Amino acid sequence: MRPIPVRPGPGQESVWDYPRPPRLEPVPERLAVILGGQTIAATTAGFRVLETSHPPTYYFPPEAIAAGMLGPPRRAGICEWKGRAVLFDVTGGAKRAPGAAWAYPDPTPDFRSIAGYVAFYAGPMDACLVGDVRAEPQPGGFYGGWITPGLVGPFKGGPGTMGW
Repeated sequence: MRPIPVRPGPGQESVWDYPRPPRLEPVPERLAVILGGQTIAATTAGFRVLETSHPPTYYFPPEAIAAGMLGPPRRAGICEWKGRAVLFDVTGGAKRAPGAAWAYPDPTPDFRSIAGYVAFYAGPMDACLVGDVRAEPQPGGFYGGWITPGLVGPFKGGPGTMGW
């Protein structure tokens, strides 16, 4: 059963207004990921993917990722929209987060702009920032969206939402 979306207030976005199939768009704000007290990645040239019922997933260009922070890629699943993904372990300071980042080395034509760009799960990180705002992880641990205060849901990912 489809949930009842929350009506967005001024300056808010509803994830239920996002499209399906998803849309890719550039992000003007600075994006940053911190793990083990170290900045793993930071950019003002990121992208976000917007998909119905999901908070945005943020992608960082490869040059925005600090050297030595990502382990070697290993095969992961397939996204019906973006193609085959690879997973990375992430290391920062004394912390290691297994499988906490992913990329699409050869995405589908609609997502060519993010070929090789890397996204991070917010949950294992010390902080994920959009501008000066700290993001929270999308519920459930399967999807990698970042929830910021300007978003309203409900969000896919938690118990009972996989059928949406």
